[in-house]
Amino acid sequence: MGMRRIVDGLLLFDKPSGITSNSALQQVRRMYGALKAGHTGTLDPLASGLLPLCFGEATKFSSYLLDADKQYEATVKLGVTTDTGDCEGNVVSVRPVKVNFSGFLAVLENFRGEIEQVPPMYSALKVKGKPLYDYARKGLVVERSARKVKIHGIELMSFDMDCAVIRVHCSKGTYIRVLAEDIGKELGCGAHLAGLRRTASSGFKVSEATGLVALGLLTDTQKDALLLPVDILMRDWPKVALDDKASFCLSRGQPVRLDVATSGIIRLYGASGKFLGMGEAQEGRVIPRRLIVERVDANKT
Repeated sequence: MGMRRIVDGLLLFDKPSGITSNSALQQVRRMYGALKAGHTGTLDPLASGLLPLCFGEATKFSSYLLDADKQYEATVKLGVTTDTGDCEGNVVSVRPVKVNFSGFLAVLENFRGEIEQVPPMYSALKVKGKPLYDYARKGLVVERSARKVKIHGIELMSFDMDCAVIRVHCSKGTYIRVLAEDIGKELGCGAHLAGLRRTASSGFKVSEATGLVALGLLTDTQKDALLLPVDILMRDWPKVALDDKASFCLSRGQPVRLDVATSGIIRLYGASGKFLGMGEAQEGRVIPRRLIVERVDANKT
């Protein structure tokens, strides 16, 4: 293994189908030689598309992408159900499909807005410290409570007898596999997820992302140029500039008196415009919450 180095920033990565999110992360991490890296919410091995990867100090703020809305393009296979809810599982039932374009459109209307979903057994959701898929692989079924999620938008992109492609804009925690299955139940023929691609997350688009093969052809300098700055992860929060004295105190974990025009989470910058981290404004003072650590890359000294 080559030398590890300090790398900070956000990479918009286009994950290929067929590998886990963690496997993709580790491959990209090795390409960068990065000391620290993390992803912002997993994509199933079946799925492809946008997987933002955080390096170094950016990992401190990755939770803000975990909570973000997502957009997907999903292929729904009608008439066939599987034990996993996707095309990688064993077939459970096969039924005739008696659905036309307008009938499918009408059913989609039932899935707009706030809906309830029961998490699938083949998922990473933990029960008693173990992911549900551990139970599922042993043939066990664990009782799961329904969860509320929000479908901001759902539209039919194409329809061909027993196969439909839909575009979904949804809240965090939405299982597209479950959505495909539930659509099949409403139609009376059953269905499973045959393909999935994440096209957007938190305003970032897969069209801006770089794939594994393309990344492997780049020099270190070219790869580094793809990294977005750490503070882009907090671009939706109010910006507050501090003078040198306030910056010094905050860097040592001390709250500072400061009148700001907002309350709650804020992003902090020094007098020179350098991103310092995240704080919380409350009652005329700013409390440091997550700060950027100044480090020296040993490989550059």
